[in-house]
Formats: sequence, structure tokens, C-alpha cells
Amino acid sequence: MAAAGGGLPRPRQMAGPDGPWDPVRQDLAGTGTALVYGVLTQWSVHLREPERLREVLGRDWPRYQRIGHARAKERFLASRLLLRRTAAEVIGTTPDQVDLAYEPGGRPYVRGCDQIDVSLSHTQDVLVVGVTRRGRIGVDVELADRRMAGTASEAQGFTPYEREALDADAAERRNDLLVRLWTLKEAYSKARGQGLRFRFTEFGFALDGEQARLVRPDGGPVADGSAWTFGTVALEGRFVVSVAVFDAGFGSGSDLSVQTVLDEGLLEALLNSSGRS
Repeated sequence: MAAAGGGLPRPRQMAGPDGPWDPVRQDLAGTGTALVYGVLTQWSVHLREPERLREVLGRDWPRYQRIGHARAKERFLASRLLLRRTAAEVIGTTPDQVDLAYEPGGRPYVRGCDQIDVSLSHTQDVLVVGVTRRGRIGVDVELADRRMAGTASEAQGFTPYEREALDADAAERRNDLLVRLWTLKEAYSKARGQGLRFRFTEFGFALDGEQARLVRPDGGPVADGSAWTFGTVALEGRFVVSVAVFDAGFGSGSDLSVQTVLDEGLLEALLNSSGRS
């Protein structure tokens, strides 16, 4: 599989919690970012024991209980297990020790580990997780053959610059380009912590082969555009995955052991609660 572009690593398939995880850690050490994907049935099968669900899901347990649809419940469970396992592997701990929390808009983060950022996306039976130590990350996965050309999404979700570029391209490529642009927009808005609250007509992308560049609605440059890296890759022959990474200038340090990434204030609280100085 080709790399995601822009210096980002390719997504690595994990068939289950046993990995192997060394390539993921190597991607993170080498590029500052790692991408992982799994298949729903391969991950949901690992948590059939009801007594373990609450332990592994942590603060996600009440939300999991409220989900009524069986398929949605299975996807929620598998996606959180993949996200927790990935975070645990890169910081050197166990999934039940990963405190997964959410920003007001629903964006996940690992509480107490501010040196990594995570993102999660899923569709159909594919789950995708992104991790970065560079700043912020957003990932999005979509069916490659999702119909967007000639729909309300095309009319309402793209900028004048993007529509002009689409009109100038080959008609047979239009839907493929729309899906790619849409997943890039989703990934970028997730990295920004905005989700669908961020109007997709307020920003756009200029596509140049494998590269994508953030632009204003009229195609002009964006002030902080150079700090962003974008990539898109085909997955399993059926899906498109896009990634957005913001480089906050944290440097190239690669020590992500739990002792290093644990927030100093949280570490102090934990030590005090255990009676240690």
C-alpha cells in the first residue's frame, strides 16, 4: 500500500490486540505520526466476556450501555478497544490504564498524556486510528464509491475554488475527487476539534497529484497552511482514508513511555493518593 502522502506513514493493519505493534512504534518515532486500522469482526471478538467490558471501556461504559442498535454497539466497542490499545502500545501501558476522555465537541483525547494526540474514524466494518506527537491529528475513512457527484453534498459542501477545479477535471474522476476532498475536510475539521460544526464552505483544498494544500474559499493561501500536512490513501480496495496533522513545533523527541507523557499534575495527584512522596 502506498504511503498516505506528505511524509505521513501508511496505515498498518492490526488483526487484533496482539499486533505486531513494533512497526507502529517505529512509524511514530520516525515520522511523529502512526496510522492503524482494523476490521470490526477481528476486534469485537476479543471482548465477548461481559465482566471485562466495563473495565476496558472505562468512562465509555455508560455511553456503550445506552446504544440500542446491536451493530452500532459492536462498532463502538471495537473502535474504542482499537483506540485504547493503540494509545497503550505507543506509551507503554495497558488499555485499561488509558483514560480516554472527550472534548466538548466529542473529540477523543488521552487524559493526562498531552504529548500525544489521537483521532478515530470508522465506516462499515473498518476502523481507523491516528496518533501523533507532532501536535494535532484528524483521520477520516469513507467508502470509495460513496456517491457525491450531483448530490446536495456536492452543492453545499465545497468552495467555489474547489467546484471550479472539479469542473476543469475529467468527468469520470469527479466522484473520486469529491470523496477525497470530503475526507480531507472531515480529517481537518476533526484535527481542529470542530467536527461538522465547521462549515466546509469556509475552507478548501488544492489537489496536486498525491499532495493536498489547505486554501481559502477563493483558492488563496491560508495563514497557518504550512504547519499542516495532509495525506490520502486507498484502503482494502474499498475505502479512502485521509489524514490531517498540525505541527505544533514540539520537536523530535521520541520518548513516549507512560512516565514521560503523563501530565505532571496528574502524576503528582496519583503519587499523593498512593501515599508516596
